[in-house]
Amino acid sequence: MADKKDITVLYVDDEELNLFLFEKSFESIYDVVTALSGVEGLQKLEAHHDKIIVVISDMRMPTMNGIQFITQAKEKFKNIAYFILTAFDYNEEIEKALDGKLIQRFFTKPFDIAEIQEAVEEALSELDL
Repeated sequence: MADKKDITVLYVDDEELNLFLFEKSFESIYDVVTALSGVEGLQKLEAHHDKIIVVISDMRMPTMNGIQFITQAKEKFKNIAYFILTAFDYNEEIEKALDGKLIQRFFTKPFDIAEIQEAVEEALSELDL
């Protein structure tokens, strides 16, 4: 398995404070790339797709929600694990994304660092990295 610091995680959220908190929580463990929107997330994936192994996206964002972003991202970048992070309850859209294997997991805010680390480790083993 790769050294944890060699693992790049893209976190997409429309709230700058959430991006800051996520980066500070994980920067000692992973290489963290952030984006303020689904559109910027797609640009970051395009630029860093050779390094990004895991994408975690907020669910509710203007213009493009997390499921819409991941749907577009996964069309082009298939060998990446995708997760949703939301401050809202589990809903039908998230259920469909899980059942359809669009996303591997979903987490609720405030996020649990250990839970996300465990999911990243699980994703790495599934991706054979």
